[in-house]
Amino acid sequence: MLAQCDVVTINCPLHEKTRGLFNKELISKMKKGSWLVNTARGAIVVKEDVAEAIKSGHLRGYGGDVWFPQPAPKDHPLRYVQGPWGGGNAMVPHMSGTSIDAQIRYAQGTKDILESYFSGKFDYKQEDLIVHQGDYVTKAYGQRKKIQEEQRN
Repeated sequence: MLAQCDVVTINCPLHEKTRGLFNKELISKMKKGSWLVNTARGAIVVKEDVAEAIKSGHLRGYGGDVWFPQPAPKDHPLRYVQGPWGGGNAMVPHMSGTSIDAQIRYAQGTKDILESYFSGKFDYKQEDLIVHQGDYVTKAYGQRKKIQEEQRN
């Protein structure tokens, strides 16, 4: 299927079997001049291999919602890569899954946290926090921590 698609999107979780999945070998199976779009996790692609595929013209471009590592260093290979097609990539700061309504909630939550902090009240709302006093507050992150601890034991 990769050899026929004009656009391939990556929408899978990052784990040991997907880390580095889109490497030189897999990218070489993609249609010449196709686009690779990653809305999942940056480490699912081998950034150097993607950059080389763009430079060579095998990929027309790469659209990434994620960097690996994040934040990306100044010399990150996807930061400045250009191919013979012109341009080369489009990167955004991990926000493709964010709606306008969600962005409004993030902004309001950030404002509430700052107001609480600077007023000295420290009466944070749980739904605005990921970590508080060194512990995960949100269920998703807290559950991940619990699973990781169980795996270590």
